[in-house]
Amino acid sequence: MDEITIKDIARLCGVGVSTVSRAINNHPDINPETKAMIMQVIIENGYIPNNSARNLKRTDAKSIAVLVKGMTNPFFNDMIKIIEAEIKKKKYTLVLHHVEFNEDEVDVALELVKEKRLRGIIFLGGYFTHSDEKLNKLNVPFILSTVGRTPEMISRHSYSSISVDDLAESYKVVNYLIQLGHKNIAIISAGDDDESIGKLRLEGYRKALLDHELPINDRIIISMKQSNVQYSMENGYEAAKELLASGESFTALYAIADTLAIGACRAFIEAGKKIPDDYSIMGFDGIEHGKYSTPSLTTLKQPVEEMAKATVDLLFDILSGKKGHDHKIFAGELVIRESTSEI
Repeated sequence: MDEITIKDIARLCGVGVSTVSRAINNHPDINPETKAMIMQVIIENGYIPNNSARNLKRTDAKSIAVLVKGMTNPFFNDMIKIIEAEIKKKKYTLVLHHVEFNEDEVDVALELVKEKRLRGIIFLGGYFTHSDEKLNKLNVPFILSTVGRTPEMISRHSYSSISVDDLAESYKVVNYLIQLGHKNIAIISAGDDDESIGKLRLEGYRKALLDHELPINDRIIISMKQSNVQYSMENGYEAAKELLASGESFTALYAIADTLAIGACRAFIEAGKKIPDDYSIMGFDGIEHGKYSTPSLTTLKQPVEEMAKATVDLLFDILSGKKGHDHKIFAGELVIRESTSEI
């Protein structure tokens, strides 16, 4: 039997080739019922479109790529395990690719689409400063999962996202420390040039202080070091040493990732400080390591399993034509452990 082509799909559906192409590439200007009908015919006939929807002799490929910025963060490791398991349930394979912080993730994705003939892409971490024009070059559905705020120039109809509200959840962290009686709260945050979750979590920190009419002391806002791996325990360790050496007064430290907080705890203990007697320390993410650190880490836990499963489900709903692009925001959970106490 000859390989089925896009022209065959168009004939079976009674539509033009351009209409099939729009359905395949999730263009908004197509009737949802027509799109669902086309996608059903595609599935029934085993047709797999290529990355540009123009090559009519594409070989079979059932791969989903996961592009990760911040591979050293255990939070992403937990998400990747669940995403991989969910993709395998769908009889697809996972292509995992680490993107360096200074790399353009869309350029990396475009190369992978050509090389691996991907059916879809999941971006984990990082942030997007790309235009609609550039994103449309991908020609495969993609999900931004745990990615920071996207610029307003990107149409929300051209992509899907899964996340927590990093600003609101960060506010929740600082509000909790304030309720414990802390007024001088230090933070280990991202640099001024950060446009991702680091910026949002810093904004949440500042907003909580302002809403409680507490002063913002820039001298106890410590940025991660660019020379170290971002969001690493080493970076938290070095930032905490800098904070202690500054001589500035503070009673609590909020690190915008658990890995940073765990590294900071080590620096405090080496300096002879007791946690939480001398300083309360709090993280963000809810990674497993925090439960077993000494002392165990108070944190804002992201719902990893729910977010990972929602990411895969949404991507496959888009692939099958059941759903268009969507944006889902999950709530975090305060997990109170040993590293914080009333002042």
